[in-house]
Amino acid sequence: MRVLAATLFLLTCLPSIVLADPATECGGGSQIEIGSCVADTLQRVDATVDIYLGFAVRSAAELDEVTGRTTAVPALEAAQAAWSTYRDEHCGYVGATFGGGSGTGIGINSCRVELGRSRAADLMRYAQ
Repeated sequence: MRVLAATLFLLTCLPSIVLADPATECGGGSQIEIGSCVADTLQRVDATVDIYLGFAVRSAAELDEVTGRTTAVPALEAAQAAWSTYRDEHCGYVGATFGGGSGTGIGINSCRVELGRSRAADLMRYAQ
């Protein structure tokens, strides 16, 4: 019975696991269509990160005000700058693994989408 329950659980989760790759989420089609879709997705993810960062900055500012310190906002700003650098460098590496092929841009943008989604979730944990 446990095996059946586990199997059913995995089958219900599998579609979300399969769609975890932004290029796959964009469906089939030409590289131009997929590239355009991933670029559009990246714009939405970047806008979401900016919004969530604003929420987190406001929460950090409130914390600094309540505690009489000025540590939370500068720490968040430093963390965001470090994350941005990491995203750019790591996704540059991902692009390099395509060996200069025509899917390089899609790979880089897909990487940025994945990391951006994760960053947005992290930022919302600290936005009260």
